[in-house]
Amino acid sequence: MPIWKRNLFICWFGAFATMAGLSQITPILPLFITELGVRDIHEVEKWSGLAFGITFIISAIASPIWGHAADRFGRKPMLLRASLGMAITITMMGFAENVFQLVGLRLLMGAVAGFVSAAITLVATQTPLEHAGWALGTLSTGSVGGMLLGPLVGGYIAETIGLRSVFFVTGALLVVAFLTSLFFIQEKFAPPTKKLPTFREIWATVPDTNALAAMFVTTFILQLALISIQPIITVYIHYLVPANEHIAILSGMVIAVAGLASILAAPNLGRLSDRIGAEKVVLVALIAAGIIFIPQAFVRTVWQFMGLQFLLGIANAGLLPSVNSLVKRYTPTAVAGRVFGYNQSAQFLGSFGGAVLGGQIAATYGIHYVFFFTSTLLLINAIWVYQTVYKAGARKGNKDECHREDTVNN
Repeated sequence: MPIWKRNLFICWFGAFATMAGLSQITPILPLFITELGVRDIHEVEKWSGLAFGITFIISAIASPIWGHAADRFGRKPMLLRASLGMAITITMMGFAENVFQLVGLRLLMGAVAGFVSAAITLVATQTPLEHAGWALGTLSTGSVGGMLLGPLVGGYIAETIGLRSVFFVTGALLVVAFLTSLFFIQEKFAPPTKKLPTFREIWATVPDTNALAAMFVTTFILQLALISIQPIITVYIHYLVPANEHIAILSGMVIAVAGLASILAAPNLGRLSDRIGAEKVVLVALIAAGIIFIPQAFVRTVWQFMGLQFLLGIANAGLLPSVNSLVKRYTPTAVAGRVFGYNQSAQFLGSFGGAVLGGQIAATYGIHYVFFFTSTLLLINAIWVYQTVYKAGARKGNKDECHREDTVNN
């Protein structure tokens, strides 16, 4: 097996273990905050939002810093740093005695996090270009699979063993990710002999800055759109079936079906992007996602909503892996760590913005307008991608074809 493919599978396992561990924690945060002594429901909501959001904000700030370190010391050390650092901080959360300690540790976790972004950088830089789409699509299924399984396992552990046990199990999963990365990841990395370039110097080396900026914005808007509806899914299902006693189960099924669709579709869409071009997959998937959001505002049954979420999961499967493939294409290998770090920052900011924005739009204008707003954002983004990435790629392809014809004629 080629080294790049073995690294891919180890990174897949690490991403799965990392995201399964982290997603175990999110659903129990309000319960744990209550156990720490916060009794007022409004205070619980405030501290839950702060504990949840602060990790994304700090991660967005730290990602370019760790990307700089990856370019200097290698990508494997970043996998080890992130997995071991998160294992320690999350295990310490299990010993927290008050909400201030919990929020402080969540802040620290955001500062040391970054296993998935380091894995993306490692896979993107070591995989041959003709297999990049498939490799990044396959890697994304590890993250999505972990996010699907994590809440189920976390809920079971919390009910059977106790809330604090969730943090200890999560820490153990991250230790496993650390050990597999330590012993099985192989990286051929030559440390730079010169001082690493500044952001302005990096930007000057990018062959198409407009296209790369479009990918950063696409990552931000996509994550904002996907996360914006998550806080309101339970409320929306209650609106569709107000008398149903299984709202929580139905909400979990709706979230899970989108993730399942992404897992099934991501490798195949990755292969498709390798064959026809990642820019085409990104453009079509953006348009599809923007259109699929609209009918979700008009559904009358949970099953209609679930079916549209399944289609949205397929569109999502074609987006982030193809975006990462394009980022790789536009980025010199020597500065790939920092560029992927900037893209990861855009994703973290989108997650934070979506979590805040979805609830605000629903509260101010009504729950249906969340779907209209996210649809509009995605379709506007599709127009920009068409102008800056798709048409530019087509022009480049035509020039290359003309050059080949001139070469043959001469």
